[in-house]
Parts: sequence; structure tokens; C-alpha cells
Amino acid sequence: MARRAAGGAPLSARAAAASPLPPRPPFRAPTPCPLLPLLLLLGAARAGALEIQRRFPSPTPTNNFALDGAAGTVYLAAVNRLYQLSGANLSLEAEAAVGPVADSPLCHAPQLPQASCEHPRRLTDNYNKILQLDPGQGLVVVCGSIYQGFCQLRRRGNISAVAVRFPPAAPPAEPVTVFPSMLNVAANHPNASTVGLVLPPAAGTGGSRLLVGATYTGYGSAFFPRNRSLEDHRFENTPEIAIRSLDARGDLAKLFTFDLNPSDDNILKIKQGAKEQHKLGFVRAFLHPPDPPPGAPSYAYLALNSEARAGDKESQARSLLARICLPRGAGGDAKKLTESYIQLGLQCTGGAGRGDLYSRLVSVFPARELLFAVFERPQGSPAARATPAALCAFRFADVQAAIRAARNACFVEPAPDVVAVLDSVVQGTGPACERKRNIQLQPEQLDCGAAHLQHPLSVLQPLKATPVFRAPGLSSVAVATVSNYTVVFLGTVSGRLLKINLNESMQVVSRRVVTVAYGEPVHHVMQFDPADPGYLYLMTSHQMARVKVAACAVHTTCGDCVGAADAYCGWCALETRCTLQQDCANSDQRHFWTSASEGPGRCPAMTVLPAEIDVYQEYPGMILQISGSLPSLSGMEMACDYGNNIHTVARVPGPAFGHQIAYCNLLPRDQFPPFPPHQDHVIVEMSVRVNGRSIVRANFTVYNCSRVGQVYPRTACTSCLSAQWRCFWCSQQHACVSNQSRCEASPNPTSPQDCPQILPSPLAPMPTGSSRSIPVHLANVAFQGEALECSFGPEEIFEAIWVNESTVHCNQVVLHTTQKSQMFPLSLQLKGQPARFLDSPDPMTVEVYNCAMGSPDCSQCLGREDLGHLCVWTDSCRLRGPLQPLPGTCPAPEIRAIEPLSGPLDGGTLLTIRGRNLGRRLSDVAHGVWIGSVACEPLADRYTVSEEIVCATGPAPGTFSDVVTVNASKEGRSRERFSYVLPLVQFLEPDKGPKAGGTRITIHGSDLHVGSELQVLVNDTEPCTELVRTDTSIACTMPEGALPAPVPVCVRFERRGCVHSNLTFQYMQNPVITAISPRRSPVSGGRTITVAGERFHMVQNVSMAVHHIGREPTLCKVLNSTLITCPSPGALSNASAPVDFFINGRAYADEVAVAEELLEPEEARRGGRFRLDYLPDPQFSTAKREKWIKHHPGEPLTLVIHKEQDSLGLESHEYRIKIGQVACDIQIVSDRVIHCSVNESLGTAEGQLPITIQVGNFNQTIATLQLGGSETAIIVSIVICSVLLLLSVVALFVFCTKSRRAERYWQKTLLQMEEMESQIREEIRKGFAELQTDMTDLTKELNRSQGIPFLEYKHFVTRTFFPKTLNSQGSSPVQETHPLLGEWKIPESCRPHMEEGISLFSSLLNNKHFLIVFVHALEQQKDFAVRDRCSLASLLTIALHGKLEYYTGIMKELLVDLIDASATKNPKLMLRRTESVVEKMLTNWMSICMYSCLRETVGEPFFLLLCAIKQQINKGSIDAITGKARYTLNEEWLLRENIEAKPRNLNVSFQGCGMDSLSVRAMDTDTLTQVKEKILEAFCKNVPYSQWPRAEDVDLEWFASSTQSYVLRDLDDTSVVEDGRKKLNTLAHYKIPEGASLAMSLTDKKDTTLGRVKDLDTEKYFHLVLPTDELAEPKKSHRQSHRKKVLPEIYLTRLLSTKGTLQKFLDDLFKAILSIREDKPPLAVKYFFDFLEEQAEKRGISDPDTLHIWKTNSLPLRFWVNILKNPQFVFDIDKTDHIDACLSVIAQAFIDACSISDLQLGKDSPTNKLLYAKEIPEYRKIVQRYYQQIHDMTPLSEQEMNAHLAEESRKYQNEFNTNVAMAEIYKYAKRYRTQIMMALEANPTARRTQLQHKFEQVVALMEDNIYECYSEA
Repeated sequence: MARRAAGGAPLSARAAAASPLPPRPPFRAPTPCPLLPLLLLLGAARAGALEIQRRFPSPTPTNNFALDGAAGTVYLAAVNRLYQLSGANLSLEAEAAVGPVADSPLCHAPQLPQASCEHPRRLTDNYNKILQLDPGQGLVVVCGSIYQGFCQLRRRGNISAVAVRFPPAAPPAEPVTVFPSMLNVAANHPNASTVGLVLPPAAGTGGSRLLVGATYTGYGSAFFPRNRSLEDHRFENTPEIAIRSLDARGDLAKLFTFDLNPSDDNILKIKQGAKEQHKLGFVRAFLHPPDPPPGAPSYAYLALNSEARAGDKESQARSLLARICLPRGAGGDAKKLTESYIQLGLQCTGGAGRGDLYSRLVSVFPARELLFAVFERPQGSPAARATPAALCAFRFADVQAAIRAARNACFVEPAPDVVAVLDSVVQGTGPACERKRNIQLQPEQLDCGAAHLQHPLSVLQPLKATPVFRAPGLSSVAVATVSNYTVVFLGTVSGRLLKINLNESMQVVSRRVVTVAYGEPVHHVMQFDPADPGYLYLMTSHQMARVKVAACAVHTTCGDCVGAADAYCGWCALETRCTLQQDCANSDQRHFWTSASEGPGRCPAMTVLPAEIDVYQEYPGMILQISGSLPSLSGMEMACDYGNNIHTVARVPGPAFGHQIAYCNLLPRDQFPPFPPHQDHVIVEMSVRVNGRSIVRANFTVYNCSRVGQVYPRTACTSCLSAQWRCFWCSQQHACVSNQSRCEASPNPTSPQDCPQILPSPLAPMPTGSSRSIPVHLANVAFQGEALECSFGPEEIFEAIWVNESTVHCNQVVLHTTQKSQMFPLSLQLKGQPARFLDSPDPMTVEVYNCAMGSPDCSQCLGREDLGHLCVWTDSCRLRGPLQPLPGTCPAPEIRAIEPLSGPLDGGTLLTIRGRNLGRRLSDVAHGVWIGSVACEPLADRYTVSEEIVCATGPAPGTFSDVVTVNASKEGRSRERFSYVLPLVQFLEPDKGPKAGGTRITIHGSDLHVGSELQVLVNDTEPCTELVRTDTSIACTMPEGALPAPVPVCVRFERRGCVHSNLTFQYMQNPVITAISPRRSPVSGGRTITVAGERFHMVQNVSMAVHHIGREPTLCKVLNSTLITCPSPGALSNASAPVDFFINGRAYADEVAVAEELLEPEEARRGGRFRLDYLPDPQFSTAKREKWIKHHPGEPLTLVIHKEQDSLGLESHEYRIKIGQVACDIQIVSDRVIHCSVNESLGTAEGQLPITIQVGNFNQTIATLQLGGSETAIIVSIVICSVLLLLSVVALFVFCTKSRRAERYWQKTLLQMEEMESQIREEIRKGFAELQTDMTDLTKELNRSQGIPFLEYKHFVTRTFFPKTLNSQGSSPVQETHPLLGEWKIPESCRPHMEEGISLFSSLLNNKHFLIVFVHALEQQKDFAVRDRCSLASLLTIALHGKLEYYTGIMKELLVDLIDASATKNPKLMLRRTESVVEKMLTNWMSICMYSCLRETVGEPFFLLLCAIKQQINKGSIDAITGKARYTLNEEWLLRENIEAKPRNLNVSFQGCGMDSLSVRAMDTDTLTQVKEKILEAFCKNVPYSQWPRAEDVDLEWFASSTQSYVLRDLDDTSVVEDGRKKLNTLAHYKIPEGASLAMSLTDKKDTTLGRVKDLDTEKYFHLVLPTDELAEPKKSHRQSHRKKVLPEIYLTRLLSTKGTLQKFLDDLFKAILSIREDKPPLAVKYFFDFLEEQAEKRGISDPDTLHIWKTNSLPLRFWVNILKNPQFVFDIDKTDHIDACLSVIAQAFIDACSISDLQLGKDSPTNKLLYAKEIPEYRKIVQRYYQQIHDMTPLSEQEMNAHLAEESRKYQNEFNTNVAMAEIYKYAKRYRTQIMMALEANPTARRTQLQHKFEQVVALMEDNIYECYSEA
């Protein structure tokens, strides 16, 4: 019967009949905004030309939808639900529940008065049948399947409100009589079809009318309930087609009635006896034309199927189009329905007979002149979901002509084969047509019939059309006409939307597809948005979707845009983008918008004249020929754009279209792009910009003839005259020029053949080190007699002697090689002019060989004679002397191994023989290999001289075994024997499997292991793969089969015939998966999913995987032929995702998806028909949420467990509850509560048992069960109470005694506290005063005008890369000379070999594959320590400094390996330390890339901070021995004493550092060394520290008076002794007054008696405090008794004072580090951060904290913290220990600012963390903002980054001696030579490019020299 349920319900019916879909989840009321989660889940699906803009999910199956264009509203009807959605974004505006209700199809509707029913009413779902909009009355007509097809009139604009109650609830003045026919409107069965259409009001009536077509569901139909009752409460009177009154404002007694007038019913009803032959299934009702002009006819059409008689197999369904006339205009007469009713058949057939007939109508869409219809060809099997379908188009004009012809044939000239009267209709007039005499039919009567004419009519001849498009599974159609194209949208049963573009000939020119909802059929009605036809609304079984008809923006070029042949898309020329026409400005004018119909040939294009420009020639300008579709450019703002922000003026002389001429100034010569290396020209891309946009592009070429000689030095003349440019060769100047006038008068060649050139001639190979004269023949030589040189390479130059005018001799040529053979290129050059070569069009080479290399045995040595190598064997291979006899014979062949050891009797086995002296050449052994008496034929291409023979065995007469002999003048025999055997095949198992392949079969037999090659062929063509064989079996994997049929299986040895046995494998139909349940899983996975289907008995293994969010696939278990169980895989997040199954290792593909490969190849093989919804893991707790539960053994235990609400729908058997190891039996499971009990006794050995709940893979321990005895507890309680009472009495007595003592002690302590409080108050007051005044003082003292002593780049690099080379002070006393900055110190005798070796090694390191293998091989060695790794990384950085692009690529590849290793463990730990080579490489790379930022941006604030720290420290006392100071940031370096220090301003004279005398500020507590240092700093502050004198190098003299002077020293005879220790002298000790005069001078005799002050023995010396002062309080001596002791912690306020003083400088520094300059953005940081984000995305790492940590570890912690702690890397300054301590506090603050972990601070936290705790949150915001700014920067292309890196390389080229770095790297290569060789051998790429041999060459050149040379050096 009807394959479609009412309007939309047939969808579910069809899906159910075809292939039962898994049950949907139970309904949940949607939230106010259900759209967002779905969008997050699915995203915007896009497929080139379509874009799913919005979706609305429906929890229940959808049925119908209606559009209200004026209000922008979508009404959606689903089972039991009505939704009102906003049209733009499908968000929910209102909803109403309309089911389920208590109903029975055997009962009257309860709205019928006095309706009673004996049959039970059951809860019944309400399927929507009609959803129609009546805008004139403001109504939405809603009819459902309940209550016999009852309708409601709901309010337009608020679907939740009923507008008109019918029947009326309260009786009006006159009661309304209600009949069943007024209530029974739609079909009352979910699968019975119904269509509805609101008709405009008839003449003289006030309200609309409703046309309804409904499938008969009464008694006798398949839809009628199967019971014994014969009563049909639809009364047979319910018609198939009816027009009902819909006047809600008039008499409600007539609402839904058929009355046209008092005597006629407006219905078409099939007679009861004829219903069996006329089963009508309705598809759609529509008006055409929809908006006729006044007076024009308008018709209502019904598209339907008339099913065949049930038992008649020959009869098929007929597709029909029925037409009903509507009144014309306001005055037109309304006709009875049957008067105008006429139907005709529609036939869609390909003309290939009945097999190509598509008989069932699926969907129709009326266009302006055409009716498009989708038909399907029903298959015999109801399970075939994707039935063949086709699209056909019928002309409405043909429909009109057929109807007129039929009426004419019925009434004017009867023709019984053309038309017939439908006598099966109750309201018909008669059985046959009859001629009406004397009646002239009017046009209106021909169209619509009349009351006096027979009616209704049926046209007997169907209207035929040929399919426009065929595809399986089409379910709906919508059509739009755009430009010259017809765009057809087709929905499919698998949830896809296909868009095809048809040209005027109805041929498909393009097609695109998008998946709307996979596996959900698309509803047969689709509609365009009435307000914006750029959007299409469609419905699948559970979704409403709004689809943008074209996604033009995906096309970025005009060619792509127009070439896509998408009718909607065109090229907007002046906006340079692909758009819909309405989105392009001025698109209504010509040439502004190029449509697809114009073709790519109309795209804007440009030709530049001249196209080739000589770099030295002046050009007035350029002519641009612009063609294609462009508006006139005259008068527009135009420019020519050459890139790099270079523009020149362009102009168009006048208006023109199509072909326009523009003129443009050529860019200035100084702005020409540079020529690429090894190229004589450069291609320049230019574009024409109009109004700021580049609208058209073209290229032209700039060439330079003079570069030809540089690019091709050895074929300069030939290349010059062969160039594609107009170039000339000047022989005299040896130059290529573009202007012939620049050549001198001598004759110059005009063609490449006239060039002076070398004529190559064959030369015999020459031995290494021998001397030979080599003849060279010349042609076209015009300079005979000129001095020439023969060049065999840069270092190999020999004299050339003229023999005659065309020949020279290279005299006494001696060439060397360490290889077996080496080719040297020979070229001639003018003597003294090394760059001028004679042309060598065909290069001439000389082969040089070395007998000592590559010939380890006699045969290999003597075999070289064939190559022309004159070698002789005497214990080793040597060069044959001129007098030595010809070589003799070699020892007998030595066979060391043969393989395989057996083969089949037929022969053909490839036998490999390995050994020594196996012949000098193939001919020596060609007939000398035998197995007993059977010959083995050697293969020429597999023969290796002396070492290996591969031969094909001959056939043997029978089985035997014998040794293998090789005869090469002498005979050699193998130790092993080769056996000829007869393999036998017996049977295979299993002998059947799915045709998808993957079945693992085992073939049984004997001697199956023999031979060198085994094949198992299926059907003689396809190989059975993954062969594994033993002596008795062969296992392999079957390939895919074409058809389900038996196929022969053949076992072949050595590609000979099949081993005889009739092996057959039966391919069967593939297993089919029909459903999975449940469809939900906790995110941890492990839930048992039951997979239902067919033919699982052939499944050997099956696994389940989840797309996108799934973790590892899980292995499933086959239960029987129809059931499989799979544990659900774990997921990364809560979401819905498609599920894949792999059966026998092959991805399960839905047969339908394979059939639909026509539609979408990339999706066809994806078995994502099934989805799993991942929900959060369930959460449990005990009933009272307690963590401890007490239980006494022996008592019964019942647990009540509370479960949080979830939507998983878990069954009781899915819970596992354990107490310890004992299972708890589950008694009751509800939504919220689980009861379980334990029947066995619980052991008390442990005392505590965890209570654990397991669901799948999820485990949760909710509480702990504490076991204990009740009697023991009572006894223990009594004992505890007794003890407590006793203790209380004792405590009371002690308290009374102690309280009296405490009173006395308190009085004494109070006095001490008051004294201490006074001291603390004084100290804090001073600290606060310092905090307020120090900022002003310090800013005044800092001299910002002084130059910042930056280190040179090379010193910055060496200090950063090799920090261990600095001295212990952290800085050098003089500027160090690093070995990498000096000469390579090796003896001259070793230099040539060493340089050659280093050069070869350098080329290896520049090979990416070698370098990566090299690094990995070293890192795998256990003794390759971290220090070695860092050293190697730094040496590599130096060695590759000139190729930073290459270095960066290597670093990225190594980082990817590191990320892969970290991602599997804990990705947050990556880059935390520097423990691998790549981590140190990253440090170095950051140092190089950030140097300019460091110098230009961060350097000044950093230097000011250092000066500020030093100034602040010097403002207070500093203990010279301990280093502790009054002012510091580091608690450990705080001087915890109140040492009063007074400033002294001293007048100092000193002849040094460019100044004579200065006033210097010192403290009276300063030692004399401290005073010297302050004086030196004052005098030398503008000089780098490395050039300062040292304090021990100067003397300080005080002139107390004009006659007295004293040399001031730290220790002398006047030094004071305290407690046995000498106190260092200070200014106060010498009583030096304010303004004293001092003189400082360089001393000749350095005072080394003391050494460094801070290294003095604290047992003998002290400065400000004795060591005991800072430790535990000792017994005070008499001398110390005068000091006031206070708590040392009160001096911590000085840390705050110092911090406040320095705060501004620190803020400036942090802001400089964490800000981005617009003129100098940090390109390297952006590039590297983007790389990290890309790697994280590839690995599915979405945690933002992980990315933050990676970025922090790679830049702030890796580079900036290193710089902050080591200013001596950047500046030439003195970093004291105390400054180092302060910087460590600042660095810690910076580290905390970059961290994301919370600072857990308390009173016991270290002060270095507490000090900046308040500022850290602000700093963190700055860091986050900095990272965000980097993220928001425009991404860098690889080309831009490479250009930046190349610039960095060029900026600092030749700064380092790379040979030294290479030699140091080589030491590691030498040390791990064996391991590197093994790694290279194991790497396929390295093996293919023979990297191991090149490495051996390096070792051969280096190993004899490097250590000797270094030892000599």
C-alpha cells in the first residue's frame, strides 16, 4: 500500500519496512535552546557547495513541517509533539504535547457526543498527518492519527494555543450537531498516508477550504485491526479525497463538512467493492500556479500511487497525477470536486524495457513550467533499503494538452483507448464516455468539465519521461531555476542531500553532496525559505535542518568558482571573491559578477608587455592587456602592485569592456627582486589593484645575460647562446651580454655549435697516484697558444700543453682516490683566470681507481680487469706493475652458506649461495653450479662478484639431497645439502567466509616449507596475503571476493603450476549488522553493547571503534550467528560519535553505503550508520553520604546506595558491587536507589573493607566498611572513661600549682616584652622611612646616559651555548677567546685530509636523514650523558648556524619525536628540563632568534635593574666576608644586625679610565677593598668590566695632612682583635673624615697575602659581625654585652624596603619581556607556539593547561629565566654572589608568574616566594595576555619564517669557525661509530641513499689523522 505515511510519517514506516532502525532513546522534553549542544557536537557540515547552517533535533520521529515566510517561523510536527521554531536559527519558540493519549482504532472519537466503546483504549502515540498554514484566518491546521484522524485549529504565532475549539466545549445558543465525518479527517494509522492543502475561499464563502487526500484504513484494508468485530467506526463513508469547509469565523456547525451546497458532497469516494483494486497512497498536494493572476485558472494537484491488486504479480503500482479545478477569481462558480477531477499516469522509464521502469512515485516538486518527480523501482526484497530510483521531469503544458485531448476524446470524438470514466467512484455519473450532440465545448469545459458531462475521468495513456538522473535511495526533491541552470536538490534514505546542476539540455554538469543526518531518511517534502530562497528547509527522521544552498566562499579563485558549475555561485570581480549574486555590489550591472554559465574563460586575466625585461635596459612603462569579465576601469583608483608594499601608478586611457588596455610604471631598478642563486632570471608577480584590492594578476620575467656565465661556468658560451632571452657571447671578454655592441670587434660565435668547446673522448681508467698525460680534443678554438690549465676539481690543477690547433695534453696528471673508483670531471680554463672555462656541453670525465679499496678477495680483485682496472692479487689487491706477469688463478670457491635448503621437484627455486672467490665474473660460473647432477642456472642481475650467486634450480627426476658445487676453474663444495622434495596439499579450513575478505584460512599438507617463493592464489588472480608457513600448514588472509560463489584456491611454488588438490573456498554474503543496543555508554567505556545482525557464524574476529573521541578499539565476542557482544570503547569526552566495526580485520561497510558510492565516494566505506552517545560516568554514594560504615560480624548486612540521576538506562545486571573481594547481591534497582545484601560472613582479619561499585570500566569506591565486635567496644569505652576521670583530678592539682608560678613569671616577661616592642617599633619606623625615600634617591643616582656594555653576538652565543666554560665568578677577568672563535689549530701536514674529511662530514650533517639517525643513535647510548647531549646540541647549532632554516626543520622533526614520546606518558612534563639533544637545540634556537629582542627591547630595562640592585645594596653595610648586606631581596643574604653606617663622600684622584678626580660615596663601615671597588666603579662606569683594573691591582693612599699620608689596607698592624679574630679595617677604623682626599694608583707589586676577602678563614677574621651573632645565642663576652640583641626576624622589613625601591625597575623589565612591539613582532615565538598548538591538535590534546605549560617551558623558563639569572651572558659586567642571590629571587617570581598552579602560601613559606606573592596574579595576567597576543598574530608561512631565519644567518655569518665545531662533533661520531653504523643500516632511507658508505668514507679520511693531528697541535 502507500509507502509513505501521512505527510511525514511514511518516513518512519518506510525505514521500518526497509531496515529496522535501532530504537530511539526515550523522549525527554527539549530544553529552551536545544540547538547549541548539537552544534557543538556536529559543527557546520560542509561539502563544497552546500552548508548545513542550523539543525534542530527532535526526540521523537518527525512527521511534517510548514513554513510561515511572512513571520519567519517554522512549524514542525513530530510524534506526540508540535514545535514552533524561529526560521533563521531553528531555536525553539513554543511547543505543545499532543500525545500519547488513551485511544482505540475501534472506538469513536471521544469528541463525538454519546460515544461509547466496549473495546479497551490503550496509550497511543499521535502521528501528525496534516500540518498546514491558513494565514488568512491566522490558523495552523493540525491533524493527527489519534481519535480516527482528528484535527485541531491552533493559533498562528503560538502553536501551543488552540485557536478554535471544535467541537465547542460549551454549547452556544444553538447546539452544534457533530457527525463522525466532521471528526474523521486524516488517516488513523501511523503508516497510512495523508496529504492536506489549504485552498483559497470559494466564491461567496467567507473561509478557506481544506483539500484532504487520505489512504483508506477501514474494514478490509491492511490497516484495519485484526479482531472479530466487523464494526468500522470510520463508517466506510470517510472518502479518499475531500474538500472540507475551514471557515472558523462562520458557522462552526459546518466546520470540516463536505457541503458545497445542500444537496452535494464535495468528495471523491471509491466504492466499497472496488477498494481492493484502487489502493491509493498519497504523496503530495500542491497548487499550480501558486499565485495566478486575476482571472487565470488555478488548479489543485494530487500526486499519488495506485497500488496493484494484491494477488496480481503482473500488475504494478501506477503513479498518478490528479487535477481539480479551483474557482476563477471572486466571481467564479465553485464546482463539485468530481466534476473537474481527472487523473493521468506518470511514467518514468529509461526505454530499456520493463526492467528500466520506475513505477512508484516518491516525491514531487512543482517548478514554473516543469513538474519534477522522483520515482523508485520496488525490489522483491523488502530489506533492500536503497532501491533504484530516478528523477524525471514532466511539462505542465503536456499535462494540460493531455487533459484537453482526453475530454475532447470523451465528449466530442469518443476514443475508448484514450480516456475512461472512473466508474469505481461513488459520485460518478456513468460508466462510459458519450458524444454530446450539438454541444460546443468551451475552453473552461475542456479544462474543468461540467455537471452535465461524465465525470470523474482517467486518462489511459500515461505521460512518459526519460530519467534525468539515477541514483539508489532517492527520497525527496526540490528544484530552483537560477540563471540558465536548473538546480535540483535530492534527499536520500541514508540522510544525505545531493545537489545537481542541470543545463538547458537537462544534462548534469556538476553535483555535490552533504550528509545531513547519517542513516536518517530525508522526508519527501523539502521547501525553500519563502523570505530568502538561498536557504532550503528539509527534515530527516529525527531532525529539522536549514541548509544554505551554496557555500561559495570555499572557492578562492575565479577559475574554481566559475569552474565548479554551481548556478548559485559567481565571481565578484571588484571584490575578488566567490559569492551569491545578491552578495556582490552592482551585480545587476554587466561584468561586475561572472556566473557559472559564462565559463572560466570569462575570468579576469592579464598579459604584460613586454613579458621579458632586460635588467640593464630602460623601459618607459608597461602595457597591460586585461581581458575577461571586468567592468570598465576608467576613472577608478588603480595601481600596479609588485608585492613587498611596492606600488606604481596605473591608468586606463578610456572606457572599455572585455579587452582593456592599462599603462603602468615599471618598478624602480633598485627594487627589482634579487636573482635566486644559480638562476639568470627572476619571475616577478604583479597585480592590478583597484580600490585597494588586487583584481587580476600576471607574471613577467626580469633577466640578466651577464649572470649566465656565473650560473653555468663550464658551459658559459653554449648556455648564453641557448638562453631563451636575447643574449650574445663576447669571446674576447668571455662574457654574455644582452647588447651586442658591448662586444669587441673579434669574431664572436652566433650559435651554440660555434662556441669553443671540448670534444669528449673515451679515456682508459688510471690508477690512483700514477702520472699520465691526457689528450683533450677541442673545436672552434680561435685562441691557439693561449696558456690553458686542466682542472679536475678546485684543488686538482695541471698544466695543459698545446699539441696542435685542436688538441691539448693535460701534462703529468696525478690524481688520488680513497674509493674503489672515482670519476673526476675534466675541464679546461684559461691560466690565471680560474673562472673562465672552455665549454664542456658533454662533460668529460676521468676514472681513477684504487686497487687497495673494495676488493677483499682474489676473485673480486682480478674481476676488476673487466672494468679496465689493472689489479693483481698477492695476499691483498694491489696495482699490477708494468713488468708483472698477467694474473693467474684464484683459490677454489669457498661456499659458506646456502639458502633455502630444499625446493620442489619442478625446480625454479632461487638458491642463494654466499661465500668467497665465487668467480671473477658471471661467465666463470655460468655453467658451473650444480646440485648433485642437476644444474642450477645463475641469474646475471643477482650475481655479486666473488661473494654471492643466485641461481634457479632445474627440475629433478625424483626426491634426493646433495651438496652444492661451484666450479670456477677450481671446484668448491657446500657443507650443507640441498634437498628436492614433493610438497603435498590436503585440505583447507575454514572453507567458507564473507565476500568482504579477511577470513584467515589454514591449508594443511606436508613439505609446505620448501622453496624460495610461495603463492596462494584465489580464483587464479587474487593473492591470499599475510602468508605464514610451517612444514605442515600455510596460513593466509583471504582477499575480497566479487560475488558470493565458490572459488578455487591454488598453492604455487616458485610460480610453477598448482600443487594438485581441489581446494575450494566458498564466498558467502557478508555479515549484516542491523542494530546495536544499548546506544549509550559511560565515558569510561566497558558497557556491553549487543550487536544484532545476520551471518555472524563466519566472523573470526571483530572489534569496535569510535570515531574522533574514542580511545583504543575493543575486542568483541561472537555469541552465535545473530549476536555479538562488544565492550564499549572508552571516550575522551561526553558526546555522540559514529561507531565502526571491523570484521575479520576489514572495516564493516553498510551495503547501502557501498551502493551509494555513486553519491559520495569518500563516505561510502564509512560504516558510521550507528552512533554511541557517551554520557558522564554514573556517580554513587551511600544513603547518608557517610565515608565509614560500621558493621558487626555475624549480623546481616544490607547496603542502600544512592545513585545520581543519569540517562544511561543501566540494567541491574550491569552493576557490580563488592565489599572487599565479596560480591554484594543486588536486590532492588531503581532510578535513584540500589539495594544489595551480603549473605556470607565477612572476614575480620583486615578490619576495614572498601565498598566498590563497578559499571563497565568505571570503578568507584564510595565508602569503607569498618568491622568490629560490640562487647569489646563496651569494655574499651568503660576503661577509657575511668582513665579520663583519673587524669582530670591530677591535672586540676598541677594546674593550681603552676598558675601561681606563671603569675610571677608573667610580670617579669611583661617588662621584657615592652622593651622588645619599643625596639621593633623603632626598626619598622626606619624601614618605612627608607621605603618612602629610596625610590627618589635611587632614580637620581642612576646615570642612564652611560652606554650599556652589551657583549658582541659571538660572545653572547658562546656563553649561552657553553656556560660551563666561564670561570667561577660567572664572568671572565678578560674577554675570553672561545675555541670556536679562533683558528682551527692543526698541523699543516694533516690539514688537507682533515679538511676533506670535515667537508664530507659537513655534507653528511646537512643530510636530514643522516642527522636525525645520528642524533637518535647517540641518545640511545647509556654513557652518552646529559652534558654530552647539551654539548652536541650546541656544536650542531654552531655547525649549522649558516643554515638556520635547515636547523629549524631538524629541530622540529626531533621535537615531534619528543612530543610523541611525552604524549604517551605525561605530556605536561615535556620540555621541563634539558635532558635531550633537541631540548638544548631549542634553547639555542630561542637564544639566536630572541637576541635582537634582547638587545633592542629588554636590554636597557634589564641593565637598569642590575644597576639599581647594585646601588641599593651599596647604600647599606655589606659584610665583606659573609657577603650579607643590610639591603637585599634574599633572606639568606640579609644582615640581621642593626649596624649603623654613615656615608662618606671622598675626593679621589686616579689616573685611569679617562678621568682624573671624582667625588666617590662610600660607607664608613666599608672595608678598604670595598672602597676600592666603589672608586673603580665610579671611574670606569663607562668602560666594559673586562677592561677594569682589579681591586688587588691598585693602592689607596690617604693624605691626612700636607705632610702625612697613609696607605690604606684591609689588614695591617693597627687591625683590632675581638674574640681571637682580626677585624678587617674600615673607613671608620682609620677615622677618615667627610671630604677626605685620597689617591689611587696602579701598583707594580700585587698584594697577594690576603687573597680574596670573602675566602678568608672565618675562624681568624671577621668584618661586621662575628659568626656567633648569626647562630645560636652564645654566652656574651664583656665586649659584646653593650650590644642590644633583638629578634633577627624584625629585619625582614628590609626585604620589603629593597623590594619597594626596585619595584618600578622590575615592572619595566617584565613588561619589556612580555610585550609585543608592532614594528618588531616576535616571529620565532609565533612560529614555535603555532607549531606546539598544531602538534597538540594532531594528538587530540585539548587541555589548555598542557599547551600553556609547553609554551612556558619553551620560552620563559628555557630562555628568559636563564638570561635573568645570568646577566653576564648579555653584558660585560661583574656579577657578584649577592647580585646573583637577588636575581634568583626575581627569577623565581618570573617562574611563578608563568606557572598555572596555585601558590599555596602560609606563614612557613620561604620569603623568596612570599615577597612577590601580591604581584604574581598581576604578572600572570600579563603572561596570559602575552600568550593570547602571540596566538592572535597572523600565522607565518614556512616561506616567511625561512626568509626570517635566512636573514638571521646572513646577519652573523662567518662569526664562528665551523670546522672546529665539526671536528668536535666528529669525536662523538668516532666514539659511537659502531652504533651509528648499525642505526644507518637499520634505516631504509639511509640504506637506500648509502649514507653508511659515506660515513665510512669520512671515518677513512679522519681516523688515521685526527688524533695524531690533535696531539701534535
